[in-house]
Amino acid sequence: MSERENTAASNVSDLLAEARNEPIASFLNMQLLELQPGYSKVMLKVLPEHGNFNGVTFGGIIMAVADQAFGYAVNSVRRPNVASQFNIHFIAPARAGDDLIAEGRVVRSGRRVSIAEMTVTNQDGKLIAKATGTTIPLGQNPL
Repeated sequence: MSERENTAASNVSDLLAEARNEPIASFLNMQLLELQPGYSKVMLKVLPEHGNFNGVTFGGIIMAVADQAFGYAVNSVRRPNVASQFNIHFIAPARAGDDLIAEGRVVRSGRRVSIAEMTVTNQDGKLIAKATGTTIPLGQNPL
């Protein structure tokens, strides 16, 4: 196993241990369903209080679950990484009772920048949103 693969395996292990105590995930009741180097899957149950004045789910809730998948996917490869850019396209509305499933996939993980793509679907596989994000590493990374 290469040093990069060892680092990614260690990152995944650390993130899985930390996921149980992450404040924002606890606050929004997000669940980490799957984590592998460069890939994550996160779920959030849409509650009535997540709605907006138009009767659909507030975009910030959809963005939050996409951002959570983004963070897990990118940090599984290189840690610590923080977002420098996030772009989301809302495609269909989500409603109370929906399970939002966000998947994050790392497209590129470099020394200075990492890029990921995220999809958010509901429990029926309907596409709710697509997103992209860019991160930069904090501090010194040996790889």
